[in-house]
Amino acid sequence: MDTLWGELIGAGDAHQLVRIIVRLLMALVVGASIGIQRQLTGHVAGLRTHMLISLGTTLFVLACLDLGHDALSRVIQGIATGVGFLGTGAILKLEQPREIFGLTTAAGIWLTAGASVCAATGHYITALLAVVFAWCVLALLVGFEQRLAHPRHDHT
Repeated sequence: MDTLWGELIGAGDAHQLVRIIVRLLMALVVGASIGIQRQLTGHVAGLRTHMLISLGTTLFVLACLDLGHDALSRVIQGIATGVGFLGTGAILKLEQPREIFGLTTAAGIWLTAGASVCAATGHYITALLAVVFAWCVLALLVGFEQRLAHPRHDHT
């Protein structure tokens, strides 16, 4: 029975199972935190998209944690490239020369994957700080960015 239990959780003890559950839950928190902001502001890649990206990224990392540093490094490189490619699908070039939409969504998807790698490797504080900083960029800097794009000219 111990052999079956060990095979089911990928290790021989409950400690490993708890670690996997915590890391997957942290990944969902990362994805949900960024996804909620995107959802609330009406972007196509919202809550579920970011949560799935985060969960998928974490699964890839968890699957190879025991394979050594070289394997983990290659998987993370593949994630960065693959998620970058996925984000490219969110970018739209419209008629006008400077009319491009989706760059921030693509960057947010990529950041979500990066924070999820941190969650998967047990760097929870780093993952949470990345989410806080992402919220600052996505939510707080919007007004500042709009003022830069359309400065007010008060003639008094």
